[in-house]
Amino acid sequence: MLHAPVSNDRPAPLRTAEVPSVRDRADFLRRHAETPYADALDRYVDRGPVQLMVPGHGGTGRGLSGRLADFLGERALQLDVPMLIDDVDLGERPPLARALELAAEAWGARRTWFLTNGASQANRTAALAARGLGAHIVSQRSAHSSFSDGVLAAGLIPDFVFPSVDDRHGMAHGVSPAALDAALARAEREGRAAAAVYVVSPSYFGSVSDVRGLAEVAHAHGAPLIVDGAWGPHFGFHPELPESPARLGADLVVSSTHKLAGSLTQSAMLHLGHGPFADRLEPLVERAFTMTASTSTSAILRASLDIARASLATGEEQIGRSVAGARGFREMLREDPRFRVVSDDFDHFTDIFATDPLRVPIDVSAAGVSGHWLRQRLIDVDGIHFEMATATSLVAVIGAGKTPDYPLVHRAMVRAVDSEAARAEREANAEAGSFPALPAPGALRMMPRDGFFAATEVVPAAEAAGRVSADTLAAYPPGIPNVIPGEEITAETVAFLRAVAASPTGYVRGSIDAGVTRFRVVRAS
Repeated sequence: MLHAPVSNDRPAPLRTAEVPSVRDRADFLRRHAETPYADALDRYVDRGPVQLMVPGHGGTGRGLSGRLADFLGERALQLDVPMLIDDVDLGERPPLARALELAAEAWGARRTWFLTNGASQANRTAALAARGLGAHIVSQRSAHSSFSDGVLAAGLIPDFVFPSVDDRHGMAHGVSPAALDAALARAEREGRAAAAVYVVSPSYFGSVSDVRGLAEVAHAHGAPLIVDGAWGPHFGFHPELPESPARLGADLVVSSTHKLAGSLTQSAMLHLGHGPFADRLEPLVERAFTMTASTSTSAILRASLDIARASLATGEEQIGRSVAGARGFREMLREDPRFRVVSDDFDHFTDIFATDPLRVPIDVSAAGVSGHWLRQRLIDVDGIHFEMATATSLVAVIGAGKTPDYPLVHRAMVRAVDSEAARAEREANAEAGSFPALPAPGALRMMPRDGFFAATEVVPAAEAAGRVSADTLAAYPPGIPNVIPGEEITAETVAFLRAVAASPTGYVRGSIDAGVTRFRVVRAS
């Protein structure tokens, strides 16, 4: 059983050569207590500006903005200022620049960008930047759909490296260095040497790959390593957490700061590492960032990133309480025969190098109910929202520095699975049979960009198998594409997507209709 949250041979976060002494550690904490961008917004508001400019609410709750001010508070309207304000994001050394420098230092990066269109913006930016290095990329097949969108926009030609898959729970994990090395070597033999590599770590379920080993393999093949670390923005800020990928050799790191690190929804970061590709990547990322960023970037979201960075960098004790609380929740579940902790079996997968202790995947199959049913029951009856469900599991996500009432959650889970409604659900499950397994992707019949822009037609689901998809279809959660443009649609994929669409908490992004009754395919010649 893999009860330990991380491997013992990783470097201790925030205790690397960058902060080797107590004195330097104290200096680090002093610097990172600053929130320069958020403070600049405070100063701007304190001057009481009269705004004859956008946004239209003018920073006040008067007139038509009264309802908005009642809803958010007038302070939120005052802080909602446009870009290009002196001593905020303009000037010889603006506070925004200082905030970005601190963020880069905190995550061990050479440079950081603040994003207000989420990690999805980071993925699209990374794809566009990668295209500047070459057309071919080796990508983990279980990438988020936003990266698939970036592949289409950039015109990248993907070769895929497949993650390990827990078929029982429908969970895709990570990629091992050996699997990546084999995929890169195969692409080279076939005349498609990769200009970049894209992997996902951690997974949606908390499994962490050997990022250092993956970076060494990618670099040996002459390619930078892009890590979708969207679910690990808290990594590197406590000894019991895995290390920040930028400190492990990753060249570009997607970080969805709002997910577990405390910034506001839709805010994220993109980190450039210190590796051998930094000089080439930096201008490409900057140009791609300009293409994907809004020209009306939210000051409030930027400020939340600045504040979240300061809270993480100075909040080791609070993060430790979160880790300890999650450990206690795992023990609570292990003592209950109705439930199992899925990550206890992560040692069965050779690609899993470590585990995020703040993600708790729970096997509920012994209770005889589906994860989808139990998640919805807990929402409806107790107002308890788990991050996601599969047919057999629930996944709890605990924000860094947060300590939910775990005994209350456990009691609610027990009440739910012992209820009369659960008994009816078990009977229905026995009649309905099992939820379909996570399907393997179909063959790539044409390049994704060609499939996307091809002439199309719409066919019923019953006629979709064997046709070439023109759409990216991704079951949510977790948002991993099950089919991309140019891929052949399989009967297994049709069955899986329709089952997800019919489940209480699932939907399929990119589908023509909610029930996935029709598919957009490349028109037959």
